[in-house]
Amino acid sequence: MGRGMVKNLVEKGNLAKPLLIQNRTRTRADKLAEALGDKVEVVESVQDAVARSDIVFTCLGDDAAIQDVFEKATAGDVKGKLFVECSTVSADTTNSLAQLCGKHGATFVASPVFGAPAVADVGQLLFVLAGSRAAVERVIPYTSGVMGKAYLHVSEDDFGKASKLKLIGNSMIMSIVEGLAEGMTLAEKSGAGVDNFVDFVSTLFPGPIAGYSKRMSSGDYHTREEPLFAIDLARKDTRHILALAKEYGAKMGNVENIDKHFAEVQTQQGSKGDIASAYGAARVDAGLPYKNESQQ
Repeated sequence: MGRGMVKNLVEKGNLAKPLLIQNRTRTRADKLAEALGDKVEVVESVQDAVARSDIVFTCLGDDAAIQDVFEKATAGDVKGKLFVECSTVSADTTNSLAQLCGKHGATFVASPVFGAPAVADVGQLLFVLAGSRAAVERVIPYTSGVMGKAYLHVSEDDFGKASKLKLIGNSMIMSIVEGLAEGMTLAEKSGAGVDNFVDFVSTLFPGPIAGYSKRMSSGDYHTREEPLFAIDLARKDTRHILALAKEYGAKMGNVENIDKHFAEVQTQQGSKGDIASAYGAARVDAGLPYKNESQQ
């Protein structure tokens, strides 16, 4: 799980014991433990964390990583344990993880989340849950009022449905980002004014949408050291979204367009690119420099 999720879980989750945390990059876990003190305990391996836990939350970047972790996690005795999986992955991957847990006598809840790191920090995530009512009831106490603001229970037996909803939801976020990138670029090219466009967005759509527009106009999209929504993960999501659309005979034109811009972002910034960097790619399409002038 991310830093914000862990922080809120230990501070508001009424845990009887320190939360066990494990990260494939040990220094990240150590840094988090340093900030949270004795409320958490860093463990060396996935197997160690699972062996000492009744409920196991997982959140990783891609399908291969989470599949690898679950293979290791279920290698020991996991009968009666509950696995709560929060990653953004394909429905097929989610269903395969559920089957793996069931094969070894463990219970599984799919639980992808909506919300950027800043949203996670203040405990305002939206959890999309799929699993038996009994299993979900064990997860709910750690969602609303702890790590999140609300939850949706979308299915009792189709675990992949949670992943599908998460991916489709992400397609909406990407469509908004693409609209902002193109609109801001046209505002500059036409003389309507980037600042005027940002003021318009901030007045009509306060909140996350306005936040994206300000990150674009300020140059944050190409100056920050660590991306908020890493471009490599964003492209992983677009692949899943487009594959899902193809499977069911649907079209996702906005996602196709932004994926082309994401490819340009990777060319320009590599893994440091952010989803908001689609603005830079839209600028290139319009004959403007990738970096906006105010930050050159």
